[in-house]
Amino acid sequence: MMKKPLHIGLVADPASPTKNARRMIDLAPPDGEDSGAWDIEVVSESFTTGFEDIGTALERLQDQSRQHEWDLVIGLTELPLRDDDGRYLLAETDPQRRTAVLSLPALGGLRIHTRARHAVSELVSGMAEHPLQNGQRVQLPRLSARSRVLLGMVLANRPWLLVPGLKSALVAALATGAIATVDSTIWLLAGSLSWWHLAIATIVSIALVVGWLVIDGQLWDRPESNSADARERSRLYNTSTLVTLTIGVLICYLALYVINLAWALFVLDPAVMGGSLQESLGYGDLFVLSWFVASAATVGGALGSGLESDEAIRAAAYSKREEERRNHLARERA
Repeated sequence: MMKKPLHIGLVADPASPTKNARRMIDLAPPDGEDSGAWDIEVVSESFTTGFEDIGTALERLQDQSRQHEWDLVIGLTELPLRDDDGRYLLAETDPQRRTAVLSLPALGGLRIHTRARHAVSELVSGMAEHPLQNGQRVQLPRLSARSRVLLGMVLANRPWLLVPGLKSALVAALATGAIATVDSTIWLLAGSLSWWHLAIATIVSIALVVGWLVIDGQLWDRPESNSADARERSRLYNTSTLVTLTIGVLICYLALYVINLAWALFVLDPAVMGGSLQESLGYGDLFVLSWFVASAATVGGALGSGLESDEAIRAAAYSKREEERRNHLARERA
């Protein structure tokens, strides 16, 4: 006799988790598993916004399951999960209520869709076959857990999207670079600097922009209590923010360098500029000039970022779930 299909609900945070969930509607029982077909329905909802604990997430998933009359439900979230002992978790399951929540950052951020499919398939099979077991927690290896979750959070933030997200900053940086490139004083200053001076200028300019974005966009997370768990969570969020912004600003820096170099090669003749400055200059000096100008333009771009709203900065720097969490905290502080 043919078994009736197992109705499965996937409740996913908006944006990336929802995209991953919708690519799982073709999941089927593993070969040889004695169960009916899987009928999967996807619901996109910010079910983890406004809290940080696993229990609340499971309760909201259970409400969704009763509302849609699912046989079991799994939540896909970008919320980092931790147990009472401070261990980072991949998933938490309640087989008796056929409910589970999967933390996508715990997958490490690489090959996320393949790993998420495998994890969801195992969670469904486990709850379908052993519905009377007690709740289970899938812990990450203690030594690599934090770095794995951090990598997953940074990649979920998609730091490369910081470039188009800060349009005003880029316009200010490009304007600064265009003017500085044809300034004879900048040529003299760039030529007088050694490579390690230029390297320090690069590091300082990137650090200044990251610091300005954190302060201007109010991106620094404060623990909601003095507990060790709250402090660790804030450290994780703040580290993720700093790494995300540093990668994004570094991408902007490299883009500015390339654009400034192309502009210098197009409009400048080193021989003419050298005659004006009474210096012997060649096209190799344009690479040094562009390096210094990129640092100056990056700092100029930080001033341009002040023209963006706090919401725009958070939208450029974070995943959808983290953006909503930050906006929620900002409203509470206001």
